Amino acid sequence: MQKGTIGVSTENIFPIIKKFLYSDHEIFLRELISNAVDATQKLKTLASVGEFKGETGDTTIRVKLDKKKKTLTVSDAGIGMTAEELDRYINQIALSSAEEFLEKYKAQASSIIGHFGLGFYSAFMVSEKVEIITKSYKEDAKAVHWVCDGSPEYTMEETEREGRGTDVILHIDSDSKEFLEEDRILGILKKYCRFLPVEIAFGKEKEWKDGKEVETEKDRIINNTKPAWTRKPAELKEEDYKEFYRDLYPLAEEPLFWIHLNVDYPFNLTGILYFPKIKSNIDIQKNKIQLYCRQVFVTDSVEGIVPDFLTLLHGVIDSPDIPLNVSRSYLQSDSNVKKISAHITKKVADRLQEIFQNDRTAFEKKWDDLKLFIYYGMITEEKFSERAEKFALLRNTDNKYFTLEEYKTLIKEQQTDKFGNLVYLYATNADEQYSFIDAAKSRGYDVLVMDGQLDVHFVNHLEQKLEKSRFVRVDADVIDKLIQKEEIKEAKLSKAEQDDLVPVFKSNLPEKDNYLVVFESLSETDQPVLITQNEFMRRMKDMAALGGGMSFYGNMPDSYSLVVNANHPLVLRISQEKSSRLTDVLSSIDKELKPLEEELENLRKSVAGIKDEEVPVASKDRMEELEKKTEELRNQRNENLREFGKEFPLVRQLVDLALLANGMLKGEDLSRFIKRSVDLIQ
Repeated sequence: MQKGTIGVSTENIFPIIKKFLYSDHEIFLRELISNAVDATQKLKTLASVGEFKGETGDTTIRVKLDKKKKTLTVSDAGIGMTAEELDRYINQIALSSAEEFLEKYKAQASSIIGHFGLGFYSAFMVSEKVEIITKSYKEDAKAVHWVCDGSPEYTMEETEREGRGTDVILHIDSDSKEFLEEDRILGILKKYCRFLPVEIAFGKEKEWKDGKEVETEKDRIINNTKPAWTRKPAELKEEDYKEFYRDLYPLAEEPLFWIHLNVDYPFNLTGILYFPKIKSNIDIQKNKIQLYCRQVFVTDSVEGIVPDFLTLLHGVIDSPDIPLNVSRSYLQSDSNVKKISAHITKKVADRLQEIFQNDRTAFEKKWDDLKLFIYYGMITEEKFSERAEKFALLRNTDNKYFTLEEYKTLIKEQQTDKFGNLVYLYATNADEQYSFIDAAKSRGYDVLVMDGQLDVHFVNHLEQKLEKSRFVRVDADVIDKLIQKEEIKEAKLSKAEQDDLVPVFKSNLPEKDNYLVVFESLSETDQPVLITQNEFMRRMKDMAALGGGMSFYGNMPDSYSLVVNANHPLVLRISQEKSSRLTDVLSSIDKELKPLEEELENLRKSVAGIKDEEVPVASKDRMEELEKKTEELRNQRNENLREFGKEFPLVRQLVDLALLANGMLKGEDLSRFIKRSVDLIQ
């Protein structure tokens, strides 16, 4: 028997392995299975070059659980190890046999997984003792038994083993009892090993018999050794791709289409990326791409490998050129990663362009599912944005689709304002904003539908990209101000008449929101009263709601403009009724107010330019008295106008119609509106 001390640079290596080396203890099984696959693949490589002349036979890797003995065993029929190799590769930590083998057999050994010498030692994270029983494929080789209890000391002696290969026997410690449960081990195997290239057996298949589940004699193989991405595209049919997708995501809808990646220069990369049906919730869709390293599952957090927008895709990426740390759990950034990321972006853009060119009708039918993905890519990835401009679509309220260039051509003549800016009108809800859309169409304008989750961000993106262009929501202002032309209509109401109607209309507006009453010289056939929301403020609030870093705007109250048509017959009628009812009382107030305002104005002029301390006290007192008196009279005047507004049903009716058109009239106010409408009709 040989006794010795494992060659390590510190006696504390085992506590480090046990606690810190791997972020997740379940990784130990992935590492041991990977070693077993390596050993099997090495044997096949040696057989292919004539260095192993025997029969490879059954190379199934077997995982056995013995709950009574508290052991978990991983057995392979690979190349095994001699005592010398065991001493070299196990007793000298971090000397990877896979690296050395790979160097010698570069051409044939493309499927060797291990690149790290610490994989085996992950077993000590969950074990109080680990045994290795191994026998080399070499003629006349003796089997070797190695034992270590988690300290640097080990024992190694000759033993018996029927055939070549290696058994790793883990004596699970009391803190890791979960790894003695069949379901736990099965879950780990299915997570990390379901696509490994060598069959892995764990127990026996089960079936229902006489009302209970019983084991059969058939091995339970947990992996598919030839997953779709490892095969050539020419070998696969459409149903093969769909079947593989169902295997990956059993509950998902069928994908829209897919890209089969197969790159061998300047890096190695295989995989299949699927375009899922994306509606609105980005977070639910993320982390669906599975990253593999030579068919060993590594992670489904691929942010370091693909651009953020591509994390919305589903599927598999497999590459030995993606650098991983010792646990294979976290990605490190290097030039290969950047090249792979750029290549995948290009392939995705090329595929979308190909589909768009070959069958635009089908592409348009899938647009609602694709839009979020493509807009997200254009907003976040410059190179993708440049390519996507050729196939990114805009949809208008007539349900027609246009590329960016096509739409620019469509609206250029009609929707260029007097400043030379091309104005893109859009609606975020075609039903709620119908009256504004209708007004725009009556002018010969076209309106886009931008009702997606990312559309407000995409609008900002396009404004930065497109020269002399701006986007405005169709209800952001009256149509003649959204796209300003040279002609200006005259108002039938004077400035004084407009000023009098401000408190009249304001008296009927909801108090919870901020409203600014403004008058516009519109056509007599336009709406008498409209409610608009400033484009900038609304957009900032929308972005704040999406978490766009605009939280300041998100906390501000909603503010609107009540736009009164100074040329509409109903508004003129209200003005006339106001004059009829209030002329005497307003004239009386104005008669008293006018001389006070004149005196106050003259006083202010007389002290203009004089330092405050040099102004006579009598002048200050008189100005204060005049300011108080004029404010009282103005308030009295406005109160009369407000009372008129509340009493005259037509005012409230027009305000409610504007609120109703914007979907803002609800509950008791809506009920009163209906009753009032009936009364007005009778």
